[in-house]
Amino acid sequence: MRIAVMGAGAVGCYYGGMLARAGHEVVLIGRPMHVEAVTRDGLLLDTHEFQERIPVKASTSAEAVRNAQLVLCCVKSTDTADAAAEMALHLSPEAIVLSLQNGVDNAERLQALLGRQVGAAVVYVATEMAGPGHVKHHGRGELVIAPSDASARLVEMFGAAGVPVDVSDNVVGALWAKLILNCAYNALSAITQLPYGRLVAGESIEDIMRDAVQECLDLAWAEGITVPGDCWDAVQKIAQTMPAQFSSTAQDLRRGKRSEIDHLNGYVLRRGRALGVPTPVNRVLFGIVKLLEERNAGTASAA
Repeated sequence: MRIAVMGAGAVGCYYGGMLARAGHEVVLIGRPMHVEAVTRDGLLLDTHEFQERIPVKASTSAEAVRNAQLVLCCVKSTDTADAAAEMALHLSPEAIVLSLQNGVDNAERLQALLGRQVGAAVVYVATEMAGPGHVKHHGRGELVIAPSDASARLVEMFGAAGVPVDVSDNVVGALWAKLILNCAYNALSAITQLPYGRLVAGESIEDIMRDAVQECLDLAWAEGITVPGDCWDAVQKIAQTMPAQFSSTAQDLRRGKRSEIDHLNGYVLRRGRALGVPTPVNRVLFGIVKLLEERNAGTASAA
């Protein structure tokens, strides 16, 4: 299958690399430094099971989605509108488009901007870019997608590439479950610059996380969303299974980049205000991360 990955960061490079390793024709669309490294040396896919350089095409232009049968949109939530505008003129009418992004509304936003069906995929993977063209996989990797005419084909294709995919009638609820995990960990890991295992061992941190989770659950109930499973148990298991992982927000702040916090704790804050649901813990976490972003931006400007 011809596959384009729009947004070749850690998530995009991991899934694109796994699919290319399985024999699919993949093009990664990303930033020049990564594109240059991948074009020159291949994608270094570094996992617990193997470390391989995967031959894969790479481009800095969204025009590379042309003729793709499957497009994985993996850009930051802050870049969704720009990515849609860049892809719109080049997408094949028959292309399957999947959103592999944080937050709960990216597939909906893409669908409105592109004027075509976009599937949501809930992503459970711990990855980071360890250098140009080098993706480091720390754990997990499964996806959850909604039923569709293409879902059986996607399950088979990803499964053959070593990526488990579940099909769920409640993808919205699964997206909220992932949002809740992100709201519990991302900001705290970013503020402290600590990995999950050390983070949860901090005094009173578990209470803060519990409160953030409960606020999200209260908001989900107000939205009429059924969140599957035991959210607090899932939060605890993240630290147990990925103790050395830093959140994507922590990685962004460390590199002086803008994070997705507006679409995580910030989303909870905005929807809570709209629906009259108090979200004081999420408000504090959001506000502190925004201050850190502003500090980084000021430092960059001064330099």
